Amino acid sequence: MGKSPFLEGNFAPVEREVEADDLAVIGALPRDLAGTYVRNGPNPQLPPSGQYHWFDGDGMLHAVRFAGGRASYRNRWVRTRGFELERKRGRALWTGLLERRQFDNPEGAVKNTANGGLACFAGKLLALHEQGEPYEIALPGLETKGAFTANRRLRHPLAPHPKLDPATGELYAVGYSPIAKPHLQYSIFAADGALVHTTAVELPIGVLVHDFALTERFAVFMNHPYTYDVRRWLRGEPIARFEPERGSFLGLLPRRASGSEVRWYPVAPCFVYHTVNAWDDGEQVVLDVFHRWALDLPGDLEPRAAPDQLSQLWRWRIDPRGGAVREEPLDERNADLPSLHPARVGKRARWAFASRLRSDVRQPIADALLKYDLHGPANPVIHAFGPDRFGGEGSFVPRPGAEAEDDGWLLAFVHDEKEGASELLVIDARDLAAPPLARIQLPQRVPFGLHGVFSPDVRGESPAR
Repeated sequence: MGKSPFLEGNFAPVEREVEADDLAVIGALPRDLAGTYVRNGPNPQLPPSGQYHWFDGDGMLHAVRFAGGRASYRNRWVRTRGFELERKRGRALWTGLLERRQFDNPEGAVKNTANGGLACFAGKLLALHEQGEPYEIALPGLETKGAFTANRRLRHPLAPHPKLDPATGELYAVGYSPIAKPHLQYSIFAADGALVHTTAVELPIGVLVHDFALTERFAVFMNHPYTYDVRRWLRGEPIARFEPERGSFLGLLPRRASGSEVRWYPVAPCFVYHTVNAWDDGEQVVLDVFHRWALDLPGDLEPRAAPDQLSQLWRWRIDPRGGAVREEPLDERNADLPSLHPARVGKRARWAFASRLRSDVRQPIADALLKYDLHGPANPVIHAFGPDRFGGEGSFVPRPGAEAEDDGWLLAFVHDEKEGASELLVIDARDLAAPPLARIQLPQRVPFGLHGVFSPDVRGESPAR
């Protein structure tokens, strides 16, 4: 096999950690945009061992700080235990997820790269990994402070998409274990960061649980058949596989209940990386997601996307009394990486934002941002990046003091393929189709990444009516 596409073009890693103040801006930065936007993503520090998948790379944080109508930039690796061990020895000590798992590795079978999601709560910034403990990051310098353990009470990984309750400041999170039982655990952290509730949610086999959702009554889990089976490993096969014959299920658990109280509802076999939002609609529960019919991580190295790998806005309406789930596609576009007003998490929202993904390549590259009216989402507003300009997630930041749900900005890193340069766009979320309010010129190339979070200088979010 040739070189991984995730080591070429704007997926290729950068080698320098840099700082730059008073960045050049095309347009004008909003004066009331004050805080730090941080985005995480894979950036291997050393040549990988074996086939390289994008998800394997060491976590690197790229941050733009806004203050007084000016912007500054810095980037830093997340210095996990695995990062420091490999730097000390000068070589990769782990293979990636496309290789046979190294259960005989004395340093552990899985490297925690902390390269996925980010969570900002209780005055802390956490860098998250699929199957490892979070790492606490200092702002504004991005120094790695060490593993976050909630005073040694947290004993399971935190998946990349915990949910912050806008009313209480509590953080709700899940963590999954591919091999060891329990395969899924669910925890709640108080607004001061203390772990106050953990319960096991029994699954018959380990599955990939990248995200979940929250309503005012329930935690909503997804059990999709991307499974981990050690018997395949013993036969010399990849340990993970999509097994549609196992089916997909949605689980409802009252927020503070024991995991034994979860109720599961079958849906057509599929896979979901990201939920948009969930809410209670009377006795029913509505869950909006970006849905695909299958998941094939080795296929991500292929040049073109397969039809069953396209990701589309989808709605499930769960009737707990009748036990049925109504499935409804909402938009046919290939899209993912959702964002919405943080005050609408767990409540019905009018607006959601996402990234339109290219369908001519297999890799998750966006050529536009989308604004969905969830009251009628078939015709989203589109903000195209322009010819040969590509990016990833757009993160919604509410304007301080605003009352309208879409009154704020979308922040998105974009790479210009012709110029070989990267920018951070600041876009008016109320008028998404308009040109950016500001294009911040960055001092080095910023590779495609995963997820970002905005940490405001002044705490407190707007009410979003």
